[in-house]
Amino acid sequence: MFGLVVRFFCKDEAAAAAFDELVAVTAPGIKDNEPGTLVYASHQVEGQPLQRIFYELYKDRAAFDAHEQQPHTVHFLKEREQFLTGHEVDFVSPIVGKGIDG
Repeated sequence: MFGLVVRFFCKDEAAAAAFDELVAVTAPGIKDNEPGTLVYASHQVEGQPLQRIFYELYKDRAAFDAHEQQPHTVHFLKEREQFLTGHEVDFVSPIVGKGIDG
């Protein structure tokens, strides 16, 4: 498995709402067209209304690479920057947990 955690920092409340909408229109393409994407979850951060955290888990690195090439993902990556002041990415390797083989 191959995973990542991404923390996004939105510019303001309007940008956070627009970012959430962009995620909402991107998610169906991931659900419907990416069998190698095991988990793709967007989270609000309690007490930090301008932050979002994504947790993504893929069957393997090839599935992640395929995800990055999908039209809906390319669109998301292009459009997201207008709503953000920055982002941080951590690549992770699951060891053990419920719902994963590790």
